Amino acid sequence: MTRVDEVASETFARHETFHPRYGWFRKAVKAAATSPDTFTREDAPVELGVGKNMVRAIRFWGKAAKLLVDVDNPARPRLAWTVPTLNGAALLGEQPGLDPYLELPGSLWLLHWWMLAKTCSLPVWWIAFNQFGSVEFSEEDLLRGVLDELQRIPSWALPVEASIKKDVDCLLRTYAPRVAGRFAIDDLLDCPFRELGLLEPVWDDAHRYRFVIGTKPTLPAEIVAYACLEYLAAADPSARTSTISRLVLSPGSPGRVFKLTEEALATALEQYETTENGVRLTSVAGVLQLTVDGDPRQEAVRALQAYYGMASHQVKGPIKLGELAAVHGLGFVSEEVR
Repeated sequence: MTRVDEVASETFARHETFHPRYGWFRKAVKAAATSPDTFTREDAPVELGVGKNMVRAIRFWGKAAKLLVDVDNPARPRLAWTVPTLNGAALLGEQPGLDPYLELPGSLWLLHWWMLAKTCSLPVWWIAFNQFGSVEFSEEDLLRGVLDELQRIPSWALPVEASIKKDVDCLLRTYAPRVAGRFAIDDLLDCPFRELGLLEPVWDDAHRYRFVIGTKPTLPAEIVAYACLEYLAAADPSARTSTISRLVLSPGSPGRVFKLTEEALATALEQYETTENGVRLTSVAGVLQLTVDGDPRQEAVRALQAYYGMASHQVKGPIKLGELAAVHGLGFVSEEVR
């Protein structure tokens, strides 16, 4: 069974207590593409129009979503440059990106998947979605569950409880809508990930929460297919098949990350199968499985091309994804991204 230390870095409470806000991801990629030292300059708060702590938070969330990466700064080795990754340039770049203003619901699901994919900078998030067994819980229950999992990792020093508490609080504010106050657009502007419907408060108990298991109305079949194919490729680059139960139940799988049932995941893959012949569902001895004809990573990219192409967004040539830097010189996005 996959453990958190195999897929995540030992980082806690690096978000300055800020959950990701609407517009921060685009702001992060644009700033890093303009100048790789944006986040370390004295005038960064003025440039980004936020306070010093928010500058660090924007940089953190950009890196956590695998849209930004630190690279060596030859002039000042102790102050790394921060530049867009291939992911960041492909999704939010201006040449144009697949969805530079995050207008499509599938883009938020894609960012959620990237945040929890290897190497994850949010180990508390990873544990909550992949190893924490309770569907309904209190903040204290989640805190204790995370601490129990971290105590099982001998290679990691157990962080102070206050840091884990900050991460748990930030996670709940990221995904759960408020039970009081103004709802609707104000709530989504505060944090767009609440729109995903992954986590909700228990309405008769303001101190308890519930993971929403099953079909997600805003989750496109193409994004489910992309995540399944990426997961298959990461688990075994030579594999061409996976059982649906593995794609739902294994830690780090799309079923865990998107909180899907086997039926919901199979339905999404069936929808995608009708348009893409290289990916199909088969039944072997009564066991339903995903079968891929070609390279799963290439098929995963095709799934994204299908989604953004159908959404009438421009997709010019093949999409290049990954955590490698996508810049030349002082932050100009490489033409090789496309």
